[in-house]
Amino acid sequence: MVIEARCRGYASTRGERWHPSLTLPLRGREHYVALLRAVNVGGRNQVAMSDLRQVLTKLGFEDVQSLLQSGNLVFKTNAGTAGTLEATLEAEMQTRLGLKTAFFVRTATEMDAVIASNPFPAEAKRDPSHLLVVLLKDAPKANAVEALRAAIKGPELVQTKGRHAYIVYPAGVGRSRLTNTLIEAKLGTQGTGRNWNTVLKLAGLAKG
Repeated sequence: MVIEARCRGYASTRGERWHPSLTLPLRGREHYVALLRAVNVGGRNQVAMSDLRQVLTKLGFEDVQSLLQSGNLVFKTNAGTAGTLEATLEAEMQTRLGLKTAFFVRTATEMDAVIASNPFPAEAKRDPSHLLVVLLKDAPKANAVEALRAAIKGPELVQTKGRHAYIVYPAGVGRSRLTNTLIEAKLGTQGTGRNWNTVLKLAGLAKG
């Protein structure tokens, strides 16, 4: 028998409204990683990680953690699929914090697959801070990936696996012309990148 209950902390705060989709069974919750696109960058989309954690707690998510200041969250829930969670988090953050940005949600199992599928193992070992994994909303088409490669003017290398792009920045990310704006334009979908060190840390946190 599955017993349903309102999420811990969510209904106890005065003035909070209960979201019917967040009446959660007490069993079978899964760990997720959620990455925010372009927060705390260049003075735009400023948000405190403590505020993000508080919103997730009020939504009933458990074991809520954040990593760094770039918008990396780990939590446990069974409120729906990764796609459903993305839509919920985008809407709730805009309503509660006035933060309008895209969320990219993956399960702990998917994060393990991201690591296992890395096409640049030598680069990951030699210089992990210059290997980025870009989480994408949609898997790009082959011709879009070729268009991105054709647009590269520097030493960068790109491979894609499903909804993830792996990019090596031998000369560093900061001065590269291969920006997130260019990546999104050529691949035809939104994305947000994290370096290999951060990906490994998030996957570790998601293991609970």
